[in-house]
Amino acid sequence: MKKILLFLLVAFGSFANAQYVVNYKKVADTYFENKDYYAASTFYKKALKITGDSSQVILPYGKERKSATDDKVIEDYEGSIFNLAESSRLYREFNEAEKYYGVAITFTNTRFRKALFYYAESLRANKKFNLAIDAFQQFIQKNPGDVLVKDAQKEIESCKFAIEEMRFPRMVQVKKMPANVNGLGSNYAPVKINNEFYFTSSRPVAVGSKKDMVKTDAGEVQVSTKTNPFINNLYSAKGELTAADVAVKKIDINFPKNVEIAAASFTPDGNTVYFTTWREKEKYAIYSAKKTGDKWSDPLPVGLQVNSKDFNSSQPFVTSDGKFLLFSSDRSGGYGKFDLWYCAVREDGSLGQAVNFGPTINTEDDERAPYYNPLTKKLLFSTDGRVGFGGLDFFESEGDLVNWSNPKNLGYPFNSSKDDLYFTATDDKGTKGYISSDRESSCCLELFEVKKEFLSIAGLLTDCKTKLPLAGADVTLTNAEGPQKITTGSDGIYRFKVDSKRPIKLLFAKDNYFAVTKNYPYEELAKADTLIYKDYCLSPFKLGIPMALDNVYYEFNSAELTEPSKKVLDFLIPIMEDNPEMEIELGSHTDNIGTDEYNLDLSNRRAKSCTDYLESKGIAAARMTSKGYGESMPIAPNEIVVKRKKKDNPEGRAKNRRTEFKVTKK
Repeated sequence: MKKILLFLLVAFGSFANAQYVVNYKKVADTYFENKDYYAASTFYKKALKITGDSSQVILPYGKERKSATDDKVIEDYEGSIFNLAESSRLYREFNEAEKYYGVAITFTNTRFRKALFYYAESLRANKKFNLAIDAFQQFIQKNPGDVLVKDAQKEIESCKFAIEEMRFPRMVQVKKMPANVNGLGSNYAPVKINNEFYFTSSRPVAVGSKKDMVKTDAGEVQVSTKTNPFINNLYSAKGELTAADVAVKKIDINFPKNVEIAAASFTPDGNTVYFTTWREKEKYAIYSAKKTGDKWSDPLPVGLQVNSKDFNSSQPFVTSDGKFLLFSSDRSGGYGKFDLWYCAVREDGSLGQAVNFGPTINTEDDERAPYYNPLTKKLLFSTDGRVGFGGLDFFESEGDLVNWSNPKNLGYPFNSSKDDLYFTATDDKGTKGYISSDRESSCCLELFEVKKEFLSIAGLLTDCKTKLPLAGADVTLTNAEGPQKITTGSDGIYRFKVDSKRPIKLLFAKDNYFAVTKNYPYEELAKADTLIYKDYCLSPFKLGIPMALDNVYYEFNSAELTEPSKKVLDFLIPIMEDNPEMEIELGSHTDNIGTDEYNLDLSNRRAKSCTDYLESKGIAAARMTSKGYGESMPIAPNEIVVKRKKKDNPEGRAKNRRTEFKVTKK
């Protein structure tokens, strides 16, 4: 759950003028200690005399150190710069973080050695992937024993993954929702039910003149500020969400005081809502409320199957059939930090025992915000435990809550280099919906509409001889996502869907037919809109039955292939490439002019010329044999009888001078 750490800028003006603020650095340190990183960064900038967008900090030294006082000044300066960088990173302002970590990495004090790692992380978040790779590699080289080395190695893989993914964007439309919905603060965890749109927002609320006191651990009051107006709560909006004047209101549930609420999920009838609640410095828990008429009951905790004072449970999701409650928790029995768990929802609304999604889904890091579609059997969730773009990325897996396929990253632009989570669908197949992301924000999650699109690859497969549809053929499409395979029916139609325009390869195969491979490079796919429709045919063969290669000729009384004949032999090259296990024999025949010995020798040399040529084109010699048959196997008479006299038959002899090939091994 993303807590909001923003305070209004106007509030800080009053701090600066308050009489008890005597030292900007002490104020900044206090805010930093209290994890109010936005406020901390503001006062660190004041302490460092940084104004506007300038990073030209006032350096406290530049020459030789001469006294203990100088050392203290330097220590304060370096500490302030590092904490300013840390504050910027922790409230997700990575442009600022990159700037100040860039200064901190020049410090020689080993206390700041992690600055290089977070500098690299900030570069990655700012999509400077190649620079980030260099910085992560430097960190590993300089700190081989650091606990962050493993994370740095994963980050490098993630940067390389991101570079490749962004070359081939997925076919996804991502559209930011209107400003009324994406107000100040964070806006996230959307869900649409019964034509009403619900989401969580930490937009500022009126807090009157109340004051919060900010203290150190020692209990000493350092500063005071207005009560934090950025409280997470549930909101709803009706009507056309594309309109600029969307009416947004807080959901009418009687929540306890000083509690924050987030991430609602509704049962299919819309009459029960589950959500996350928490108080400051307490664990997250899942509560529910029931609706009668237009009134919601007071919220109640869902039970010890899910909640405990010793661990967090958050981000509930009820499946569309109402049978399961999914959630994220750091409870005992998991595989890492936050894992995904589920409970059966009984008919009376009570919950069964929590079950972990298992190691195929959960990692040693965080898994968050599950969404499961019982119709498609697809689970979408977010994690920072796998190679991705960095931060929390969406992954998808297919399964039945017991067995799962290996999760796949949903790619760019579904994912970004920042945090992406809380997918909910608005159609049965899960191709349209909403997500939450801070991809365009310097601090906070925002709401986006997403619509998946697909490119269809389809066509008719026929028998090349009969021209009839070919049933029972295996058609395999392979791209970077892996293979997809179908078997044609009686109509011979093949059809695939892909969600990016990465290069693909189609393989058509059927017993006793030559397999055919077709490649679609990116350039060809890029020209297509949503459909590529192409027909193909497969040629049949029978093992050991020769097939004539028409128009293969040799120079007169020679075994040398003519240039036109080489082009005929080129026909065999793709067949051999597409059928890598297949072996063939090239056979040559002569007419009856000349002696038997001469014709046998000539045919042997001619057959060998054919295999030599194919070998020169890359076909392995071990897959081919050559054989001369001389004049022993004519397919037409070399002579005919006319008026009881033998007469030369040039047409027959021409037919007998032939080259054939046959499959000797499939």
